[in-house]
Amino acid sequence: MKKESFLKRNYSASWKFLKESSNYIIFALFIFVLFFIIGFIFPIFFTTQIELLLEKLSQSIEGLGLLETISFIFFNNLRSSAVAMIFGIGLGIFPLLTGAINGYLLGYVANVATASKGILILWRILPHGIFEIPAIIFSIGLGIKLGFDLFKKDKMSRLKRNIEEGIRAFIFIVIPLLILSAVIEGILIIASLPK
Repeated sequence: MKKESFLKRNYSASWKFLKESSNYIIFALFIFVLFFIIGFIFPIFFTTQIELLLEKLSQSIEGLGLLETISFIFFNNLRSSAVAMIFGIGLGIFPLLTGAINGYLLGYVANVATASKGILILWRILPHGIFEIPAIIFSIGLGIKLGFDLFKKDKMSRLKRNIEEGIRAFIFIVIPLLILSAVIEGILIIASLPK
């Protein structure tokens, strides 16, 4: 019973903090969507680097079993999300760049995928994207809040609270979303491999 109330209390407090941070999260979403659109319409920037990155990611999961693939995806997304949030302390610049880069990258991939396999290929992204994208947006939004609140009064008390509440939200909301996303994406990747 105590364990349930502990989980429930922390989960509720995490959502409350995300709701309180909603302006930053909406701003993070705006940056992500804006750069997704740019990447989709103008997939002309950093093409060599993106192709190398995608090839490297593809090689990293080549030959892995289901659990290893899920683990690789989870820890890769966990690292990106954690870095986006933690480095927000640098005046929110790093999370903004993370949102722009991830948005552009996804837009670029969506363009290339739809050009070769049609618009319906995007349905393959949807099952894990509904968990992964919010987790990343929440992390970016919390990172922006961490940095931007340094310009407000009582910045040290705000910083302490934002770090504590941000970590709680990361543990109780972001990590579960990333786990769900990694499981779904891992299953889809393994299922799509030639038998």
